[in-house]
Amino acid sequence: MQPTITKNRFQSIDVLRGLVMVIMALDHVRDFLYKADLSKAADAALDPTNMQTTFPALFFTRWITHFCAPIFVFLAGTSIYLMCQRKTKAEISSFLFKRGLWLIFVELIIISFSWTFNPFFNLFVMQVIWAIGISMLLLGVLIHLPVKAIFIIGLVIVAGHNIMDIPTVSAGLKGSFLSDLIYFSNFSVHPLWGDHFVIIVYAFLPWTGVMLLGYCFGMFFKKEVDPLYRRKMLIRIGTGLVLLFIVLRIINVYGDPLPWSSQPRGPVYSFLSFLNLNKYPPSLMYLCMTLGPGILFLAFIEKVQNKFTAIFNIYGRVPMFYYILHFYFIHLIVVVVFYAQGFGTKDIVPEGIPFFFKPNGLGFGLWGVYAVWAALVIGLYPLCKKYNQYKSTHSKWWLSYL
Repeated sequence: MQPTITKNRFQSIDVLRGLVMVIMALDHVRDFLYKADLSKAADAALDPTNMQTTFPALFFTRWITHFCAPIFVFLAGTSIYLMCQRKTKAEISSFLFKRGLWLIFVELIIISFSWTFNPFFNLFVMQVIWAIGISMLLLGVLIHLPVKAIFIIGLVIVAGHNIMDIPTVSAGLKGSFLSDLIYFSNFSVHPLWGDHFVIIVYAFLPWTGVMLLGYCFGMFFKKEVDPLYRRKMLIRIGTGLVLLFIVLRIINVYGDPLPWSSQPRGPVYSFLSFLNLNKYPPSLMYLCMTLGPGILFLAFIEKVQNKFTAIFNIYGRVPMFYYILHFYFIHLIVVVVFYAQGFGTKDIVPEGIPFFFKPNGLGFGLWGVYAVWAALVIGLYPLCKKYNQYKSTHSKWWLSYL
């Protein structure tokens, strides 16, 4: 059976993208609606990766979503390479410049508002969409280089950026707005003017490296590449990345600023510590742990056509539409829960919290989070399907930006 390709799109890429988009929504629902049970010592903190207070179900609810951003950014690079097969590099460069600026605007205005519901924009949030936008601007310049050169640049960034975590290296680099934008940010807040601030969640440099490698990865999806050869290479690369993660984590010296350790709460929590890697910025081990299984998934899903692939293919074909919509739906659900749980007008703007309708004590336990997530994803499916049908039958210029 040949891989399913529609208008230069590989179904396997769209299915994987759709799968991580659906999983991603779980993390955002948890962010908005998870309420810790303060009566239980193991559930006393909202941080799912805190080894002293987390529990396995909460940890893995967060851990499974680690796969989303790396795979999404990586596949964005792959999709750009596939675009190069039908357009000139000059056309692609122009598109990436416009697309990159658009994504930065989307992040700062459209997505920031969906997070805060604050019409005064006291807080601008810079997350994965901004990182993709700036990475596209940079790739728009680098795209004129040979693929081998782009691969080397991407590999040096991804494999070498953890050098900057060494205290003697980072000591003279940290602390500025620019250094946080490039690498060091970990939910760093910077003042803009008056009572307006920006929070940098995703520093762009490591994510640019991921996009560059994803761009080079697109070579395996050229039309002339034999599917059996592609499958063999994807299995080798995916397996190699997983093994590299395991080896580096066992050595516990380089590749992540958070070394794992034996936990006093027992072997289960020691295993959780082994899996607990740094995302902000994404460490080498974090990227190996997440991209390796993603590439293996591509190898094994390519020839599969069933209800599962058909459903996730829909989500994966309209990623920006889904991404924007799911944030607004989640926050609208938060508003409904806000009033249903007895909060009032005085609670809309919580003291010390920049997110409207999100006072302390709002939300559900973990089962409630999963129920809302399932309802959200199911509810978005018909909208995504209808929009995909519209995109497939129309050629308006703006469709490539949404």
